[in-house]
Amino acid sequence: MSAPRQEPVRVIVLWFPDWPLRAAGAEAAEPAAILHANRVVVCSAAARAQGVRIGQRRREAQGLLPNLRILPADPARDERAFLPVLRLIEAQAPGAQLLRPGLALLRARGVARFHGGEEEAARALHALLSAEGHQEVRIGIADGPFTAELAARGADPTLVVGAGASAAFLAPLPVQALQDPEVTGLLLRLGVRTLGELATLGAARLRDRFGEHGARLHALAAGADSRPVVPRPPDPELAAEVEFEAPLAQSDQIAFAVRQSADAVILALAKASLVCTEVRIDLTDDDEQVTSRTWLHPTCFEAADLVDRVRWQLESLAAASAGDDDEAHRFRGIVRARIAPVAVDDAAHHQPGLFGSGTDERLHHAVSRVQTLLGHEGVVTAVVAGGRLLTDRQQLTPWGERAVPARAADQPWPGRLPDPLPAEVFAPARPIAVTDADGAPVSVDARGLLSAAPAAVDACAVRSWAGPWPVRDRRGDPAGALRGERLQLVDEQDRAWLVLHVEGEDRWLAEGRYH
Repeated sequence: MSAPRQEPVRVIVLWFPDWPLRAAGAEAAEPAAILHANRVVVCSAAARAQGVRIGQRRREAQGLLPNLRILPADPARDERAFLPVLRLIEAQAPGAQLLRPGLALLRARGVARFHGGEEEAARALHALLSAEGHQEVRIGIADGPFTAELAARGADPTLVVGAGASAAFLAPLPVQALQDPEVTGLLLRLGVRTLGELATLGAARLRDRFGEHGARLHALAAGADSRPVVPRPPDPELAAEVEFEAPLAQSDQIAFAVRQSADAVILALAKASLVCTEVRIDLTDDDEQVTSRTWLHPTCFEAADLVDRVRWQLESLAAASAGDDDEAHRFRGIVRARIAPVAVDDAAHHQPGLFGSGTDERLHHAVSRVQTLLGHEGVVTAVVAGGRLLTDRQQLTPWGERAVPARAADQPWPGRLPDPLPAEVFAPARPIAVTDADGAPVSVDARGLLSAAPAAVDACAVRSWAGPWPVRDRRGDPAGALRGERLQLVDEQDRAWLVLHVEGEDRWLAEGRYH
């Protein structure tokens, strides 16, 4: 004898349309699509307005919309971006379940009692999420997750399907709502086009034809989805905080006091089989002013690394307050310090090799020791960023921090210098004299033509030269726009120069020198 079917529970579904696009950084009004296996899996409203549809091949979608922005599918990225939203929902209604990134589920009973009704609860959740920048959220409340999800997709911005009214709500909807293409295709060929028509076939007939899967589809079409709500496990408490009885003004004192908190953070991470790659340190002074800074790490933090970050943050705070003439805002002491991991990773991804990490590990510890003695910015590494000028393309990052270029190097930068780049870059670019055979300064007219052939650079005869090449850099601000022309010069001492003529200033600057 089969067990009696459980009655559906009242649930709330929160749907964030096109969430993977938002997680990928696409603008709301931008025609964009996410592709997997060369087919569209998500597309924006602007793309749909031009005929792009889910399931289309890439060539077909781009044929309809040539300027369609193509983004790769990354479920892990989508879930990471959605976790802060889940925590925001759980702050209002604990026990949320992640169905997939952009779709969350929770029981309606508790939050409805708190707000005095289901409609009031839906409006309160929408107001909370809208205030945090999620105005696009749609909320549906119904019997069971299937009906509640379809209600959320038709909500504007909320929709409550009354208790016991799920079958009537689902009846006019097409069978494609089941999201089962194989069964849906067969039903359409049989003339079954709506969920109401599917429900009238009866569970026994569908079970005979499709097995238990058919019985499950009948339950969905009839509004009898009794899937339980399975709340996601709560996040482990990874942050640690220490409060001082009296304000401390010495960085060494505070660093010593937070060592136990740093150990507690690393221990909590280890128990959860995690490591921290990004951490936020909050320092509260005796005026209750909170100074926060987020620190990155190229691999993962250890307790000593966290203590060093606290010390360096204190040193930067003291340096910033040293020039403050307002006595009320001067740094006088710290009363509270909090270490909170921001980004974590599976510890298995950071395990050493079978025979250890050898030279790299010894180098990291040695350089970190030097950095501890010299300060946070005492040891830096170079990374190539995007830009047109050489000084824009070189970026120095303190050792131990993950290098995050200020400008993406893989983006097109018309006018940038191709390889090979100068071995020596002058930062800032230094003035240099470029003269003709008569000793007069070489100038560039509005059409980019030289007034004469360069004969000397830096008071040294020029053997060969190439150019000029235009450089146009608006820098995001018309007032800071830069226009000029570049030359490459080789002098008689076999020194190769890269020089820039700045339009409107009639002067030459040496950007770099080849060796």
